[in-house]
Order: sequence, then structure tokens, then C-alpha cells
Amino acid sequence: MPSLTARRADQPTVFPQTESTSPHARALPAVIAVFSLLVLFAVVPFAKRHLPPVPAFIPVYEAALVVNDLITAVLLFGQCVIARSRAIGVLASGYLYTAAIALLHMLSFPGLFSAAGLLGAGPQSTAWIYMFWHAGFPLFVIAYALLKDGKRDRMSGKSVRVRWLLFCIGTVLAAAGGLALLATAGEHLLPQIMRGNGYTPQMMSVVGMTWGMCLVALAVLWRKRRDSTVDRWLMVVLCVWICDIALSAVFNAGRYDLGFYAGRIYGLLAASFVLLLLLVENYFLQSRLAAALEELKRLATTDPLTGAANRRAFDAALAARLQRAKHDRSPLSLLMIDIDHFKAFNDRYGHLEGDRCLVRVAESLNDAARHGHDLVARYGGEEFAVLLPQTDTSAAASVAQRMCDAVAAMAIPNAGSTAALHVTISVGVASCIDDAGDSSHALVRAADTALYAAKAAGRGRVERTASVETIAG
Repeated sequence: MPSLTARRADQPTVFPQTESTSPHARALPAVIAVFSLLVLFAVVPFAKRHLPPVPAFIPVYEAALVVNDLITAVLLFGQCVIARSRAIGVLASGYLYTAAIALLHMLSFPGLFSAAGLLGAGPQSTAWIYMFWHAGFPLFVIAYALLKDGKRDRMSGKSVRVRWLLFCIGTVLAAAGGLALLATAGEHLLPQIMRGNGYTPQMMSVVGMTWGMCLVALAVLWRKRRDSTVDRWLMVVLCVWICDIALSAVFNAGRYDLGFYAGRIYGLLAASFVLLLLLVENYFLQSRLAAALEELKRLATTDPLTGAANRRAFDAALAARLQRAKHDRSPLSLLMIDIDHFKAFNDRYGHLEGDRCLVRVAESLNDAARHGHDLVARYGGEEFAVLLPQTDTSAAASVAQRMCDAVAAMAIPNAGSTAALHVTISVGVASCIDDAGDSSHALVRAADTALYAAKAAGRGRVERTASVETIAG
């Protein structure tokens, strides 16, 4: 994902949605950040207002948070592999860390699964896991910001990327588990920051350091930012993260007051921003991929000079339409067309004029075709082939004559031709209803035979084959 990595001049953008030039796309993150701060200022005077305890709020909120962060981590790890970027891997690790430690925070929360919480939690455990949680993610953002424009960002080789991902995942899970173990089994080693559902004086020092970590991460990301949508939204995440900590642990009085609930709502919103961005990005990438596949399919079946179908498309269409003709017991006709004395035309007027002549002839043949399911293809060199489904020999000969007349009417000079003073075409017509044998080769051979008969008869004319194949039985 080049938006998340240092993009070199010779390196194409793989994930274009992250490089945003839309003024609205650039302004939206700033508007949301300012709105978050305004809401914070509006809620702060009431943050200590006690509200009824709703223990079920915690598992609902944190389950949603864990799912959001896990999905975000998976998407970012995928982009890390594609873009070969350590920076994206670090950012993905940050989201994996928040998912893991949020789950541990929920399990340790008192009064949810047991009176004191699971994991052997004590009265300080949940609060300390919260602090480790909210101080840890900014560290990952700082590491991402420092790595993303550096020489060490790019990884080479699939095995290197796999080892890097396994290292990141293992380290993150070990760090989350180790910090949770410190907050539970090693609770006595940490300062007391909770007294019941309220805070102790030491809480302000601890939460101040956590808050400061978010501010440092925001400053580093601001200094290292590029015109990247992800970078802008990460700054919004950190702003909302600061609001979360402010309401949940600075300006409120303890658990289950207005600040407690509002702060966690902020936290859930912060977890959603980058996920929504990645999902929108994936939608656009899927759309662009579908369009690219359609374009590749078109290029694979189109002659680049004339815009007519190429030989591959002709062969596939011939086989398919013969099958259809066999099923419907309907006629299928083939016109084999050759531009008369085209070598002499090239020798006299040059290859650029020869190319222009081919393009004009192809356009004329397409215009003379009767309906959409007729296929005009460049068969090779100055030869064209036209498939006419549900068309018998007589009708096909009429179409062929119309094409001869249309090319002649363009009056493209060809002084080297013995057929006329302008460009003409010779057309061989063959028809079949299909048979149980090698009908496609037989039809091409029959049309080719008729084409050579037209050339032998003086060129600039239409000749029909004398044989018509039918379905056996």
C-alpha cells in the first residue's frame, strides 16, 4: 500500500485510494477532529455526573472494539504483505495489540464474569490494563511514522515477509499477555490508582503520562505525515483517543459516570475510523480491479491497430457460434476478406498509410455489418474475417457485396493495384449448419477457397463456395 510506505518515483501506486487529492477527503478528517474536541469541551463540565451502573455496557462495547481492531489488523497485515512494508506491519501490530489487550481488559473487569474479575485480577488490575492499552497504541503509531519513510521500510522476499509477520504477531501477543500478567499477578508492584470505583491521587500522574504519549504520537505523525488518507485518519484516531482518555480517566470521577460512558464511546469511534477507511478502499480497489480485468479481457481479444476482434477472439467466437448453430439447427456464414494488392499499397505509400488504410477498412466493415452479433475480426495481416450467425449463403453474399461497395466508396488511392485505382477487397463466402466433425476448419477452408476464387476472377468481388455442410443425421 504505497500510501502507507515511502513511494518512489519509479514505483506505481498499488493502493490509490490512500493517495487522496480531493479537498473534501482532506477536509473531512479535520472536521471530525474539531467536532470531537467541541464535544469534549461540551461534556467535560458534566463528566463527573454519576449515572446508573450498566455492567453489560462493558462487554458490548469491548466486544465491538475487539472485532473492529481485529478486522483492521487483518486488512493491514494483508497490505503489509502486498506492499512489503514494515511500517504497515507495525501499524497492523498496533491494532492487534489493542484487540488483544481490550479482550484482557474486559475479562478482568470487576463485576462482569466474577466479582473481582477473571485472570486473577485485583482491584487495580483493570485500570492498569486500561493504561497499558492506551499508552501502547501510540507507541505503535510512533514506530509506524518513523519507519514509513525510511530505507528499512521495504522488505524483500516472501520468506522475509512471513517471518516479519510471525515476529510481529508473536511479539504483540506476548507483550499484551505480559502486561496483563503484570497488572494481575504483579499488581502489588504497581502504584495504587483505584479506590473502589474512584481514583486515587496517583491516577493523575499515570494518566498524564498516558495522555502525553498520545500527544507525542500525534506530534510525530504530524511531522512525518505525507498526503496520505491513512495518515490523516490516524491523526483523527489519536485526537479521539485523547478525548477518550480525558473523559474516561482525567475529567471524570470514576467508573459509571458520564465521562466513563462518553469516553468509551469515543474509543469505539476511534477504532472504527481506519477500519471504515480500509473497507471503503477495498471497495474502490475491487471496482478498479474489475474494470482492469475487463480492460485486460478487451485487450486480449482486440486487435490494437484496427480495434476489430483479434484472431484469438475470432477462434473462440467461431467455436461458440458453431455450437449454437448446431443446437438451433440454424445457418452460420463466414466471410474471408483480403485487401487487394495491399503489399503494393505499402510499398508505394508507406507503412503509416498502410496502417491508416487497415483502420479505415475495419471501420467500413463494421459499419456494413447488419447487427450486433456479427463479428468483424482481423484474421492476420491485411485479411479480415466476418462471422454472420443465422445467415444463409445468399444473405451472407449480400452483406459481402455491401462491404465491397463500402470499401470502394471510400476511394482510397491505390495506384499499385491491377483491380482498380482505389483500394478494393475480395471476399469469399461460405456457410454451414454445422456437422458432427471438424466443422470450424471446414468452414474456414471453404471460405478461403471462395476468397482465392474471387482473387483469381480479378479481385474486388465476392465469390461463394459451392458446398454447404449440414448436420449429420
